Amino acid sequence: MANNRSAGIGFWGALALMFIGFKLTGYIDWSWWWVLAPIWGPIALALAIMLLFITWASVLDWDGER
Repeated sequence: MANNRSAGIGFWGALALMFIGFKLTGYIDWSWWWVLAPIWGPIALALAIMLLFITWASVLDWDGER
């Protein structure tokens, strides 16, 4: 049976390294927030989606009695 383990940095890691290299060489003049967005962006998106589902589930579960 083959072992299907992935190795490497992946798309977002490669994009982050590319943006960091561009920033350090002066090719782009972006804020560091945008340069590092491929690192924190997917995490923030996942947290926002989780918060949306938690809010949606609590609204559906709420029966109006307090």
